[in-house]
Amino acid sequence: MADKEPKKFTYVIEHMEEDEPDDYVVPEWALLEYNHMLSLASPTAIVRYTNLSPLSSSALPPRLSTSSSTASADCHTSSILDVLKEHGVPLERVCLLDPRAEKEIAPEDGEEFDWFLFGGILGDEPPRDRTAELRKLGFKGRHLGPKQMTTDTALGVTKLVVHDKIPLSKIPFVTDPTIRFANASNESIEMPFRYIANERGEPVMPPGMREHLWKDLDRAFEF
Repeated sequence: MADKEPKKFTYVIEHMEEDEPDDYVVPEWALLEYNHMLSLASPTAIVRYTNLSPLSSSALPPRLSTSSSTASADCHTSSILDVLKEHGVPLERVCLLDPRAEKEIAPEDGEEFDWFLFGGILGDEPPRDRTAELRKLGFKGRHLGPKQMTTDTALGVTKLVVHDKIPLSKIPFVTDPTIRFANASNESIEMPFRYIANERGEPVMPPGMREHLWKDLDRAFEF
């Protein structure tokens, strides 16, 4: 008997930025996270970025690094409901990753849902409830535990649970890690998020993120 073909999931990042102008462009840190999402999702998956400004929807695709080993990507100015209608996806097949949901995400959710929806751009500390607007639309929700994650981490965790069938309790995490920089002053920065931990117990972060954090830290000391 032939092996069952793996299910193809869709992950949606719905931009929730308030008063975003038409000339708004996704910032560098978010671009790093967006590319990381493509490598964290399986090669059979698709990551959709929705509710983008017209400029971002045209500027983002050439800056996304896709290959045969990453998920594919699609950019939309349309919001999630319009994209669902366009693709004939019923609301009940969409799971909203919601920190206020009653149920924790579980491997069996990969059978109940085909699309997984995340509110972005996230990363506020303290966190703002930007998921509230999506919650009002009637999606079923699942949470990823009590600690806030970066959006790429949230997508990666969701993939591990619903695609790889790893229960949330079995995923190694590191919370509020301190990122140290090897320079003369030994500066460091504490990241107020939960990350997937690698085999060394270090946070799995987007390639280039440490360098970006160092540049931001360096700029903060310029007078």
